[in-house]
Amino acid sequence: MMIFDYALTQDTSWQTQANWQSPDTPFMSFKFWQALADTGAIGEEGGWLTIYVIVQESGLTAPLAVMPVFIKGHHRGEFVFDHAWADAYARYGVDYYPRLVTSVPFTPITGQRLWLAEGVELTPDILQAALAGVDNIAQQIKASSWHGLFVTEQLAEISEQVTPPLLERQGCQFLWHNHRIDQQAAANSGRCYQDFEDFLSTLTAKKRKNIRAERKKVAKQGIECRLKIGQQISAEDWRTFYHCYVMTYAVRGQHPYLTADFFIQLGETMAEHLMLAQAVDSTGEVIASSLFLYDDPDSPNSTLYGRYWGALAEYDSLHFELCYYQGIEFAISQGLKYFDPGTQGEHKLIRGFEPTKTHSLHRIYDQRFVPAISDFCEQDSEYMRQYRLQAHAALPFNIEHMPDFKG
Repeated sequence: MMIFDYALTQDTSWQTQANWQSPDTPFMSFKFWQALADTGAIGEEGGWLTIYVIVQESGLTAPLAVMPVFIKGHHRGEFVFDHAWADAYARYGVDYYPRLVTSVPFTPITGQRLWLAEGVELTPDILQAALAGVDNIAQQIKASSWHGLFVTEQLAEISEQVTPPLLERQGCQFLWHNHRIDQQAAANSGRCYQDFEDFLSTLTAKKRKNIRAERKKVAKQGIECRLKIGQQISAEDWRTFYHCYVMTYAVRGQHPYLTADFFIQLGETMAEHLMLAQAVDSTGEVIASSLFLYDDPDSPNSTLYGRYWGALAEYDSLHFELCYYQGIEFAISQGLKYFDPGTQGEHKLIRGFEPTKTHSLHRIYDQRFVPAISDFCEQDSEYMRQYRLQAHAALPFNIEHMPDFKG
Protein backbone atom coordinates (compact mmCIF):
# COMPACT_ATOMS: atom_id res chain seq x y z
CA MET A 1 0.00 0.00 0.00
CA MET A 2 1.39 3.37 -1.04
CA ILE A 3 1.73 5.97 1.73
CA PHE A 4 1.71 9.66 0.85
CA ASP A 5 3.33 12.64 2.50
CA TYR A 6 3.35 16.34 1.69
CA ALA A 7 5.68 19.31 1.52
CA LEU A 8 4.93 23.03 1.46
CA THR A 9 6.66 25.59 -0.75
CA GLN A 10 6.16 29.04 -2.22
CA ASP A 11 8.35 28.64 -5.31
CA THR A 12 7.49 26.79 -8.51
CA SER A 13 10.62 24.67 -8.97
CA TRP A 14 8.41 21.58 -8.59
CA GLN A 15 7.13 22.24 -12.10
CA THR A 16 10.45 20.99 -13.51
CA GLN A 17 10.58 17.87 -11.33
CA ALA A 18 7.96 15.77 -13.13
CA ASN A 19 6.15 15.36 -16.42
CA TRP A 20 2.68 16.79 -15.86
CA GLN A 21 -0.66 15.80 -17.29
CA SER A 22 -2.26 18.31 -19.64
CA PRO A 23 -4.64 20.57 -17.68
CA ASP A 24 -8.36 20.16 -18.26
CA THR A 25 -8.79 23.90 -18.94
CA PRO A 26 -6.39 26.64 -20.12
CA PHE A 27 -6.83 28.26 -16.71
CA MET A 28 -4.75 25.53 -15.02
CA SER A 29 -1.94 25.94 -17.54
CA PHE A 30 1.37 26.89 -15.94
CA LYS A 31 1.54 29.71 -18.51
CA PHE A 32 -1.72 31.19 -17.23
CA TRP A 33 -0.51 31.04 -13.63
CA GLN A 34 2.86 32.51 -14.61
CA ALA A 35 1.07 35.48 -16.16
CA LEU A 36 -0.92 35.95 -12.94
CA ALA A 37 2.29 35.89 -10.88
CA ASP A 38 4.42 38.02 -13.23
CA THR A 39 1.84 40.82 -13.34
CA GLY A 40 1.08 40.87 -9.60
CA ALA A 41 -2.44 39.45 -9.80
CA ILE A 42 -1.37 36.78 -7.33
CA GLY A 43 1.24 37.12 -4.64
CA GLU A 44 1.43 38.93 -1.33
CA GLU A 45 0.89 42.42 -2.80
CA GLY A 46 -2.21 41.25 -4.68
CA GLY A 47 -3.71 39.71 -1.54
CA TRP A 48 -3.34 36.17 -2.92
CA LEU A 49 -0.31 34.82 -1.05
CA THR A 50 0.43 31.47 -2.69
CA ILE A 51 1.59 28.24 -1.06
CA TYR A 52 1.85 24.97 -2.99
CA VAL A 53 1.06 21.68 -1.24
CA ILE A 54 3.20 18.98 -2.89
CA VAL A 55 2.01 15.40 -2.48
CA GLN A 56 4.77 12.77 -2.63
CA GLU A 57 5.17 9.08 -1.97
CA SER A 58 6.51 8.78 1.57
CA GLY A 59 10.32 8.78 1.58
CA LEU A 60 10.58 10.13 -1.98
CA THR A 61 10.85 13.68 -3.30
CA ALA A 62 9.32 13.43 -6.76
CA PRO A 63 5.97 15.30 -6.81
CA LEU A 64 2.87 13.26 -7.66
CA ALA A 65 0.31 16.02 -7.24
CA VAL A 66 0.30 19.70 -6.31
CA MET A 67 -2.53 21.78 -4.87
CA PRO A 68 -2.32 25.59 -4.86
CA VAL A 69 -3.51 27.29 -1.69
CA PHE A 70 -3.99 31.03 -1.22
CA ILE A 71 -3.88 32.87 2.09
CA LYS A 72 -6.50 35.60 1.86
CA GLY A 73 -7.91 38.38 3.99
CA HIS A 74 -10.77 39.17 1.59
CA HIS A 75 -13.22 37.56 -0.84
CA ARG A 76 -12.49 39.40 -4.09
CA GLY A 77 -12.26 37.36 -7.27
CA GLU A 78 -13.81 34.16 -5.88
CA PHE A 79 -17.51 34.08 -6.98
CA VAL A 80 -18.60 31.63 -4.25
CA PHE A 81 -19.76 33.91 -1.47
CA ASP A 82 -19.27 33.21 2.23
CA HIS A 83 -19.80 36.74 3.53
CA ALA A 84 -22.59 35.51 5.80
CA TRP A 85 -20.15 33.12 7.45
CA ALA A 86 -17.73 35.98 8.04
CA ASP A 87 -20.56 38.05 9.55
CA ALA A 88 -21.46 35.19 11.90
CA TYR A 89 -17.86 34.97 13.12
CA ALA A 90 -17.79 38.74 13.65
CA ARG A 91 -20.98 38.64 15.74
CA TYR A 92 -19.30 36.15 18.06
CA GLY A 93 -16.09 38.15 18.19
CA VAL A 94 -14.10 35.49 16.32
CA ASP A 95 -11.65 36.21 13.49
CA TYR A 96 -12.71 34.82 10.10
CA TYR A 97 -9.51 36.06 8.47
CA PRO A 98 -7.13 34.87 7.30
CA ARG A 99 -8.83 32.10 5.34
CA LEU A 100 -7.48 29.62 2.80
CA VAL A 101 -8.71 29.25 -0.76
CA THR A 102 -7.95 26.83 -3.58
CA SER A 103 -9.24 28.18 -6.88
CA VAL A 104 -8.25 29.78 -10.16
CA PRO A 105 -8.13 33.46 -9.16
CA PHE A 106 -10.77 35.72 -10.73
CA THR A 107 -12.08 32.78 -12.76
CA PRO A 108 -15.38 31.01 -11.92
CA ILE A 109 -14.61 28.00 -14.11
CA THR A 110 -15.20 24.40 -13.03
CA GLY A 111 -12.05 22.32 -13.36
CA GLN A 112 -9.29 20.35 -11.72
CA ARG A 113 -7.69 21.93 -8.67
CA LEU A 114 -4.62 19.73 -8.44
CA TRP A 115 -1.87 19.30 -11.00
CA LEU A 116 -1.14 15.60 -11.48
CA ALA A 117 2.05 13.98 -12.75
CA GLU A 118 1.85 11.69 -15.75
CA GLY A 119 0.37 8.31 -14.81
CA VAL A 120 -1.05 9.54 -11.49
CA GLU A 121 -4.75 9.20 -10.75
CA LEU A 122 -6.46 11.42 -8.21
CA THR A 123 -7.49 9.20 -5.28
CA PRO A 124 -8.90 9.79 -1.79
CA ASP A 125 -5.44 9.08 -0.34
CA ILE A 126 -3.79 11.77 -2.50
CA LEU A 127 -6.51 14.26 -1.62
CA GLN A 128 -6.18 13.34 2.06
CA ALA A 129 -2.44 14.08 1.92
CA ALA A 130 -3.07 17.42 0.19
CA LEU A 131 -5.64 18.38 2.80
CA ALA A 132 -3.16 17.46 5.55
CA GLY A 133 -0.91 20.11 4.05
CA VAL A 134 -3.80 22.57 4.02
CA ASP A 135 -4.49 21.79 7.68
CA ASN A 136 -0.83 22.43 8.49
CA ILE A 137 -0.98 25.87 6.86
CA ALA A 138 -4.22 26.64 8.68
CA GLN A 139 -2.69 25.71 12.03
CA GLN A 140 0.40 27.85 11.44
CA ILE A 141 -1.49 31.03 10.48
CA LYS A 142 -4.65 30.36 12.52
CA ALA A 143 -6.89 30.31 9.43
CA SER A 144 -10.61 29.96 10.03
CA SER A 145 -11.37 27.80 7.02
CA TRP A 146 -10.40 26.36 3.63
CA HIS A 147 -12.50 26.73 0.49
CA GLY A 148 -12.06 24.70 -2.70
CA LEU A 149 -14.02 26.57 -5.37
CA PHE A 150 -15.57 25.35 -8.63
CA VAL A 151 -14.17 21.85 -8.24
CA THR A 152 -15.07 19.03 -10.60
CA GLU A 153 -17.82 16.58 -9.77
CA GLN A 154 -15.11 13.90 -9.59
CA LEU A 155 -13.23 15.80 -6.90
CA ALA A 156 -16.47 16.42 -5.00
CA GLU A 157 -17.18 12.67 -5.02
CA ILE A 158 -13.63 11.77 -3.93
CA SER A 159 -13.88 14.31 -1.10
CA GLU A 160 -16.65 12.23 0.47
CA GLN A 161 -13.98 9.69 1.46
CA VAL A 162 -11.64 11.99 3.39
CA THR A 163 -11.58 12.61 7.14
CA PRO A 164 -12.69 14.77 8.74
CA PRO A 165 -15.38 15.18 6.06
CA LEU A 166 -15.58 18.32 3.97
CA LEU A 167 -18.72 20.39 3.60
CA GLU A 168 -20.10 20.78 0.09
CA ARG A 169 -22.07 23.63 -1.46
CA GLN A 170 -23.76 23.37 -4.83
CA GLY A 171 -24.47 26.24 -7.16
CA CYS A 172 -25.64 26.97 -10.67
CA GLN A 173 -24.04 28.30 -13.82
CA PHE A 174 -25.37 28.38 -17.36
CA LEU A 175 -23.63 26.33 -20.04
CA TRP A 176 -24.33 26.12 -23.77
CA HIS A 177 -24.19 22.61 -25.22
CA ASN A 178 -23.38 21.87 -28.85
CA HIS A 179 -26.23 19.34 -29.09
CA ARG A 180 -26.75 17.04 -32.02
CA ILE A 181 -29.89 18.05 -33.90
CA ASP A 182 -31.22 14.60 -34.58
CA GLN A 183 -30.03 11.94 -32.16
CA GLN A 184 -30.46 9.08 -34.60
CA ALA A 185 -28.65 10.91 -37.38
CA ALA A 186 -25.94 11.90 -34.97
CA ALA A 187 -25.38 8.29 -33.99
CA ASN A 188 -24.63 7.55 -37.65
CA SER A 189 -22.81 10.69 -38.74
CA GLY A 190 -21.65 12.47 -35.56
CA ARG A 191 -23.21 15.66 -36.92
CA CYS A 192 -23.66 18.56 -34.52
CA TYR A 193 -25.08 22.01 -35.24
CA GLN A 194 -24.17 23.10 -38.75
CA ASP A 195 -24.38 26.83 -38.01
CA PHE A 196 -26.18 29.39 -35.84
CA GLU A 197 -29.45 29.04 -37.76
CA ASP A 198 -29.29 25.31 -37.21
CA PHE A 199 -29.08 25.98 -33.46
CA LEU A 200 -31.96 28.48 -33.64
CA SER A 201 -34.14 25.87 -35.32
CA THR A 202 -34.22 23.93 -32.03
CA LEU A 203 -35.78 26.87 -30.14
CA THR A 204 -39.40 27.88 -29.91
CA ALA A 205 -40.59 30.28 -32.58
CA LYS A 206 -40.91 33.15 -30.10
CA LYS A 207 -37.38 32.80 -28.72
CA ARG A 208 -36.00 32.34 -32.22
CA LYS A 209 -37.68 35.59 -33.27
CA ASN A 210 -36.38 37.47 -30.23
CA ILE A 211 -32.78 36.44 -30.86
CA ARG A 212 -32.94 37.38 -34.52
CA ALA A 213 -34.43 40.75 -33.52
CA GLU A 214 -31.55 41.40 -31.10
CA ARG A 215 -28.98 40.66 -33.78
CA LYS A 216 -30.75 42.99 -36.21
CA LYS A 217 -30.66 45.80 -33.63
CA VAL A 218 -26.87 45.58 -33.59
CA ALA A 219 -26.67 45.73 -37.39
CA LYS A 220 -29.07 48.70 -37.53
CA GLN A 221 -26.69 50.67 -35.31
CA GLY A 222 -24.04 50.31 -38.00
CA ILE A 223 -22.06 47.86 -35.90
CA GLU A 224 -20.17 44.90 -37.34
CA CYS A 225 -18.41 42.13 -35.47
CA ARG A 226 -15.11 40.54 -36.35
CA LEU A 227 -13.08 37.76 -34.76
CA LYS A 228 -9.33 37.46 -34.36
CA ILE A 229 -7.58 34.28 -33.25
CA GLY A 230 -4.21 33.88 -31.57
CA GLN A 231 -1.41 35.63 -33.42
CA GLN A 232 -3.92 37.70 -35.40
CA ILE A 233 -4.42 39.79 -32.23
CA SER A 234 -2.09 42.78 -32.59
CA ALA A 235 -0.55 45.09 -30.00
CA GLU A 236 -3.11 47.73 -30.96
CA ASP A 237 -5.90 45.18 -30.48
CA TRP A 238 -4.64 44.52 -26.93
CA ARG A 239 -4.54 48.23 -26.11
CA THR A 240 -8.08 48.71 -27.40
CA PHE A 241 -9.33 45.60 -25.64
CA TYR A 242 -7.92 46.71 -22.30
CA HIS A 243 -9.50 50.14 -22.66
CA CYS A 244 -12.86 48.41 -23.13
CA TYR A 245 -12.19 45.97 -20.26
CA VAL A 246 -11.38 48.77 -17.82
CA MET A 247 -14.66 50.50 -18.67
CA THR A 248 -16.59 47.48 -17.32
CA TYR A 249 -15.18 48.23 -13.87
CA ALA A 250 -15.10 52.03 -14.15
CA VAL A 251 -18.88 52.29 -14.56
CA ARG A 252 -19.18 50.54 -11.17
CA GLY A 253 -16.48 52.65 -9.56
CA GLN A 254 -14.09 49.71 -9.28
CA HIS A 255 -10.56 48.87 -10.34
CA PRO A 256 -10.01 45.91 -12.69
CA TYR A 257 -8.62 42.68 -11.28
CA LEU A 258 -6.10 42.22 -14.10
CA THR A 259 -3.56 44.45 -15.80
CA ALA A 260 -2.86 45.13 -19.47
CA ASP A 261 0.45 43.30 -19.10
CA PHE A 262 -1.41 40.18 -17.99
CA PHE A 263 -3.40 40.00 -21.22
CA ILE A 264 -0.38 40.86 -23.35
CA GLN A 265 1.54 37.99 -21.71
CA LEU A 266 -1.33 35.61 -22.46
CA GLY A 267 -1.12 36.75 -26.07
CA GLU A 268 2.58 35.92 -26.13
CA THR A 269 2.43 32.55 -24.34
CA MET A 270 -1.09 31.14 -24.93
CA ALA A 271 -2.09 32.47 -28.35
CA GLU A 272 -3.45 29.09 -29.43
CA HIS A 273 -6.16 29.38 -26.76
CA LEU A 274 -7.32 32.95 -27.46
CA MET A 275 -10.14 34.44 -29.53
CA LEU A 276 -10.96 38.15 -29.52
CA ALA A 277 -14.38 39.36 -30.71
CA GLN A 278 -14.52 43.04 -31.63
CA ALA A 279 -17.46 45.32 -32.38
CA VAL A 280 -16.65 48.00 -34.95
CA ASP A 281 -18.78 51.08 -35.64
CA SER A 282 -19.46 52.71 -39.02
CA THR A 283 -16.21 54.68 -38.84
CA GLY A 284 -14.13 51.55 -38.33
CA GLU A 285 -13.43 52.22 -34.65
CA VAL A 286 -13.52 49.36 -32.14
CA ILE A 287 -16.23 50.19 -29.60
CA ALA A 288 -16.40 46.92 -27.65
CA SER A 289 -14.32 43.79 -27.16
CA SER A 290 -14.82 40.34 -25.70
CA LEU A 291 -11.90 38.00 -25.02
CA PHE A 292 -12.46 34.24 -24.97
CA LEU A 293 -10.22 31.30 -24.14
CA TYR A 294 -10.86 27.87 -25.62
CA ASP A 295 -9.69 24.27 -25.44
CA ASP A 296 -8.21 22.15 -28.17
CA PRO A 297 -11.31 21.00 -30.12
CA ASP A 298 -10.09 17.40 -29.86
CA SER A 299 -10.06 17.43 -26.05
CA PRO A 300 -12.77 15.32 -24.35
CA ASN A 301 -14.86 18.23 -23.07
CA SER A 302 -13.70 20.97 -25.43
CA THR A 303 -15.09 24.29 -24.24
CA LEU A 304 -15.14 27.95 -25.17
CA TYR A 305 -14.81 30.22 -22.15
CA GLY A 306 -16.25 33.75 -22.29
CA ARG A 307 -14.34 35.69 -19.69
CA TYR A 308 -13.45 39.33 -20.30
CA TRP A 309 -15.67 42.01 -21.86
CA GLY A 310 -16.03 45.76 -22.09
CA ALA A 311 -17.64 48.53 -24.18
CA LEU A 312 -16.83 52.21 -24.53
CA ALA A 313 -20.54 53.16 -24.35
CA GLU A 314 -23.99 51.59 -24.14
CA TYR A 315 -25.27 49.99 -27.34
CA ASP A 316 -28.59 48.18 -27.69
CA SER A 317 -28.14 44.37 -27.53
CA LEU A 318 -24.39 44.55 -28.21
CA HIS A 319 -23.47 42.65 -25.04
CA PHE A 320 -25.65 39.72 -26.10
CA GLU A 321 -24.15 39.75 -29.59
CA LEU A 322 -20.50 40.02 -28.66
CA CYS A 323 -20.51 37.85 -25.52
CA TYR A 324 -23.03 35.14 -26.46
CA TYR A 325 -24.02 34.91 -30.11
CA GLN A 326 -20.52 35.39 -31.49
CA GLY A 327 -19.33 32.79 -28.98
CA ILE A 328 -21.98 30.28 -30.04
CA GLU A 329 -21.08 30.76 -33.70
CA PHE A 330 -17.39 30.27 -32.91
CA ALA A 331 -18.05 27.14 -30.83
CA ILE A 332 -20.07 25.65 -33.69
CA SER A 333 -17.45 26.52 -36.32
CA GLN A 334 -14.64 25.03 -34.22
CA GLY A 335 -16.56 21.91 -33.20
CA LEU A 336 -16.35 22.76 -29.50
CA LYS A 337 -18.74 20.83 -27.28
CA TYR A 338 -19.55 23.52 -24.73
CA PHE A 339 -19.57 27.28 -24.24
CA ASP A 340 -19.21 28.61 -20.69
CA PRO A 341 -20.09 32.33 -20.85
CA GLY A 342 -19.21 33.18 -17.25
CA THR A 343 -20.92 33.22 -13.90
CA GLN A 344 -24.49 34.20 -13.00
CA GLY A 345 -27.06 35.79 -15.30
CA GLU A 346 -30.51 34.32 -15.88
CA HIS A 347 -30.60 36.26 -19.15
CA LYS A 348 -28.36 33.48 -20.50
CA LEU A 349 -31.14 30.96 -19.91
CA ILE A 350 -33.50 32.26 -22.61
CA ARG A 351 -30.62 32.17 -25.08
CA GLY A 352 -30.12 28.45 -24.77
CA PHE A 353 -27.61 28.22 -21.91
CA GLU A 354 -28.59 25.34 -19.65
CA PRO A 355 -28.47 25.36 -15.82
CA THR A 356 -25.50 23.29 -14.68
CA LYS A 357 -24.53 22.15 -11.19
CA THR A 358 -21.35 23.55 -9.64
CA HIS A 359 -19.51 22.30 -6.56
CA SER A 360 -17.40 23.90 -3.85
CA LEU A 361 -15.80 22.22 -0.84
CA HIS A 362 -15.21 23.74 2.60
CA ARG A 363 -13.44 22.92 5.83
CA ILE A 364 -14.26 24.87 9.00
CA TYR A 365 -11.63 24.68 11.73
CA ASP A 366 -13.59 26.12 14.65
CA GLN A 367 -15.89 23.24 15.59
CA ARG A 368 -18.38 25.59 17.24
CA PHE A 369 -19.44 26.84 13.81
CA VAL A 370 -19.53 23.49 11.98
CA PRO A 371 -23.14 22.44 12.78
CA ALA A 372 -24.67 25.75 11.66
CA ILE A 373 -22.57 26.01 8.49
CA SER A 374 -23.22 22.35 7.69
CA ASP A 375 -26.98 22.95 7.95
CA PHE A 376 -26.63 26.02 5.74
CA CYS A 377 -24.77 24.03 3.07
CA GLU A 378 -27.43 21.30 3.03
CA GLN A 379 -30.31 23.77 2.83
CA ASP A 380 -28.54 25.90 0.22
CA SER A 381 -27.77 22.87 -1.94
CA GLU A 382 -31.44 21.82 -1.90
CA TYR A 383 -32.51 25.36 -2.73
CA MET A 384 -30.07 25.42 -5.65
CA ARG A 385 -31.35 22.06 -6.91
CA GLN A 386 -34.88 23.47 -6.99
CA TYR A 387 -33.58 26.59 -8.71
CA ARG A 388 -31.84 24.53 -11.40
CA LEU A 389 -35.03 22.52 -11.91
CA GLN A 390 -37.11 25.68 -12.38
CA ALA A 391 -34.48 27.18 -14.66
CA HIS A 392 -34.44 24.04 -16.76
CA ALA A 393 -38.20 24.28 -17.24
CA ALA A 394 -37.71 27.81 -18.62
CA LEU A 395 -35.30 26.75 -21.38
CA PRO A 396 -36.32 28.02 -24.83
CA PHE A 397 -36.06 24.70 -26.68
CA ASN A 398 -38.83 22.98 -28.60
CA ILE A 399 -40.21 19.93 -26.80
CA GLU A 400 -38.45 17.54 -29.16
CA HIS A 401 -35.09 19.23 -28.48
CA MET A 402 -35.49 19.82 -24.75
CA PRO A 403 -32.39 18.45 -22.97
CA ASP A 404 -32.74 16.15 -19.97
CA PHE A 405 -32.48 17.68 -16.51
CA LYS A 406 -29.19 16.57 -14.99
CA GLY A 407 -29.84 17.61 -11.41
